Amino acid sequence: MSAAFDANALAGLFVEARAHRAKLDALPDDARPIDATQAYAAQEATLRLLRADIGGWKVGAKSPDGPIQGAPLPGDGMHKTGARLALHAFGKAGLELEVAFRLGRRFEPGSGPYRDEDVLAAIESVHASIEVVASRFAAWPDVEKPWQLADLQNHGALIVGAGVPYDAAFPFVSPAMTFTFDGAPLFQGDPANPAGDPRRLLAWTVNHSVSRGLAVERGTVVTAGSYTGLAFPAAPGTAIGVIEGLPAVELHNA
Repeated sequence: MSAAFDANALAGLFVEARAHRAKLDALPDDARPIDATQAYAAQEATLRLLRADIGGWKVGAKSPDGPIQGAPLPGDGMHKTGARLALHAFGKAGLELEVAFRLGRRFEPGSGPYRDEDVLAAIESVHASIEVVASRFAAWPDVEKPWQLADLQNHGALIVGAGVPYDAAFPFVSPAMTFTFDGAPLFQGDPANPAGDPRRLLAWTVNHSVSRGLAVERGTVVTAGSYTGLAFPAAPGTAIGVIEGLPAVELHNA
């Protein structure tokens, strides 16, 4: 008989790994999440152990009508455009270019459920963002999916560009964009978000949060999936993401 899952035990391993820039090779029997419910419990336990405020969420889906999953992001991992980070400190770290939404109202714990139009009406601004994707597992990306979800969905850091007011006419499904590192392109082909229109992810995020007793504070940023896939720059330099209609976002890899 397998050991009962202990979200706090897994959270402790994640917090230790973050503190020492270490990687986990395996998990003890009682710290192996087998589904999303256990993974979400580990996410919340991790933020409690970090004593971290939720500064944002990362959320995504594998297809335009597929299931949604997400993770709360520690406030100290949120950065403004122009941030200087040492990507090597994350171990193997990838970069993605995304569209993020800043919410202009608070959603109370236990409230809702909210409809899409309720949450769309709360969008204060839209931003280009660069997600630093990183894992606490040595074998990543060859890691069990619930383990990755528990690990804040492979979150390293989020760099958020300046925003513009929300415009429903913006081409969210396929905006024109470039993503470069020291002038060299970081992706080929046409940008596409596997979730389709990323706005469909927002009400899920709010409802997921408040249903678990977590407020969504005014100013929370929700980054809603990559349009470019993962890129792995190997040297110091500057990543610049330009999404037409939004201010550019920059990350300096020190």
